[in-house]
Amino acid sequence: MTTTRKTRREFLQQSLMAGAGLTISAMGMPASSYARIMGANDRINVGLVGFSDRARQALLPSFFSHNRELNFDLIAVSDIWNRRREEGKAFLQEKTGHNVQACTNNDELYRIKDLDAVFIASADFQHAYHTIEAVKNKCDVYSEKPFAETMAEARQALKAVKESGKIMQVGTQRRSGGSYHAAANFIKDGKFGDITMVEMTWNVNQPGRWRRPDLVKSIRESDTDWKRFLAGRPNDSWDPRKYLEYRLFWPYSSGIFGQWMTHQIDTVHWFSGLKHPRSAVANGGIYMWHDGRKNPDTLTAVFDYGPADAPDKGFQVMYSSRFHNSAGGTKEIYYSNGGTIDMSTGKISNTGGLTEREASEMGMHANLLPAVSLNQEKVETSANTGGDILTNAHVRNWMTCVRERKQPNAPIEAAYSHSIALIMGNAAYRTGMKATFDEATQEVMVGGKVFTL
Repeated sequence: MTTTRKTRREFLQQSLMAGAGLTISAMGMPASSYARIMGANDRINVGLVGFSDRARQALLPSFFSHNRELNFDLIAVSDIWNRRREEGKAFLQEKTGHNVQACTNNDELYRIKDLDAVFIASADFQHAYHTIEAVKNKCDVYSEKPFAETMAEARQALKAVKESGKIMQVGTQRRSGGSYHAAANFIKDGKFGDITMVEMTWNVNQPGRWRRPDLVKSIRESDTDWKRFLAGRPNDSWDPRKYLEYRLFWPYSSGIFGQWMTHQIDTVHWFSGLKHPRSAVANGGIYMWHDGRKNPDTLTAVFDYGPADAPDKGFQVMYSSRFHNSAGGTKEIYYSNGGTIDMSTGKISNTGGLTEREASEMGMHANLLPAVSLNQEKVETSANTGGDILTNAHVRNWMTCVRERKQPNAPIEAAYSHSIALIMGNAAYRTGMKATFDEATQEVMVGGKVFTL
């Protein structure tokens, strides 16, 4: 009988402990603590799917901040582009001090017998596809967001992860921020009152954001595997811009919805306990950067949230974003009748709330909010965030959960929920109609039809 790598490790752990006449409970330490004394026999071996800018600039610096303590190693990189594959191998060998296997594709990656987990940092539309691959090959997963750009992919990935029992974290790193946990607890404890409105913005003035002109000029189709890149998308002819600047082109990315809105809309789901919007409308366009892109550079979406069976209860979320003027920066403000939670400043206050006198005159109770500082962590909006504090904490949370076999801060359910919201927003923008969600079929609907590619 062939043993799996997990079985082998369990056998080694049990044998060592039995030989010493000890049990975990007798030693008075959690599995994560005793695991670190096991050395190579209990090391978690990780592979990287896609040596992207995000991997190099944020995920890997975060990983290497914790890997020695938690006994993790990075042993392989898979990238279908020969340039990134070679760069990834060199980068990782310098960081790890040992040989790192460079794989031409994921089939080769998953033939590595001692691979336990993967980072997925590939193109937006590939995240769910690559997650399914990973869990079916018995690997735990940290996947960048957005998770899925179609409901079919979202449903398939949800099912695959749940059936596998593997640990999966999606990269909405606000879920590992202390200030966000404090705000979530404040709301869930009933101190804030009912959410009535949420305003969110994400504004930058970055003409080159998501553009890669020099790389577009240098890459050739023979340098990569275009058919494998499509990963379930409709057949298309080779286009270096779609390959390298995919965030500008639907159906390879929903652009602003997937890249930016998912971070902020995920906090709405977390704070409210709701899984998705009831409806969405959206408008926008390409008003500044007429460079051949298909995804908008300016966008506003309005979502209605609340219980499906109680239309008189709920709140509105207004999200707006622009590429061509950074005034206003990022904003995440939650409103109730009692005041505001401003995540952009890390403050809870009674700003805008009813005073006791105003409430008394109307025969109402005033929910007087205290002034509270949430010890805010800075949210990075630059293209290169580095190993910022939120990503660092989020990667560590995943690594710890892989060790202890616990659900992470942003599990598959969170990934599924933010996917619904971004698909609804995208559907509303692309059709000009109101988008809704069918609970029975788990489909996004516009004009009485299922929204598809």
